[in-house]
Amino acid sequence: MSRAKSAAPTLRILFGAAGSLGPGKIALLEAIGRCGSISAAAREMDMSYRRAWLLVEAMNQSFRAPLVLTATGGHRGGGAQITPLAREVLQRYQTIERKAQAAVASEIEAFQSLLAPQSLPEKK
Repeated sequence: MSRAKSAAPTLRILFGAAGSLGPGKIALLEAIGRCGSISAAAREMDMSYRRAWLLVEAMNQSFRAPLVLTATGGHRGGGAQITPLAREVLQRYQTIERKAQAAVASEIEAFQSLLAPQSLPEKK
């Protein structure tokens, strides 16, 4: 038997009346950056296009400039790209996340010791 090793804090930054930025939106921005498309990023994340689009709209409205720029379809097809501001948002979020995890590492370790033992996977 071994203790669960999955306890980890997650970071959600709340701003304004209903705005927030957390792991889901960060993952979507990263996926759009990799895929060059909101629909491809949504597929990669097993998310509906509509949900991804709504999240992109919310992020674009929450920051001083858009985080994602889109191009409509046509002969060459559409696409999306993250902006320099989005890259800065990603970098700053990741920095805050690293610092927060480091700050609570010993407390997380102590918390893990309170969890029920987990069965080890069977060896084949």
